[in-house]
Amino acid sequence: MAMRKIYRELAKKYGVPVKEIQRDMQAAIEMAWHACPADGVTSAYQRRVPSKSTVPSVEEFICYASGQAIKRV
Repeated sequence: MAMRKIYRELAKKYGVPVKEIQRDMQAAIEMAWHACPADGVTSAYQRRVPSKSTVPSVEEFICYASGQAIKRV
């Protein structure tokens, strides 16, 4: 499913603009990256997510997570 379609469906479901969905999803990822335990294990898993910057974009994260989910099926 295309990211654009995912954003539109979520926006429709919750009655908010697409931009708000994108912003909130990115904020959740950033919070998870910056508020993680300093145990080394979490940061090791975070480094496995391919991204162009320190924190992955929503698209990068969803592509990685969905690929991992498919591998486990």
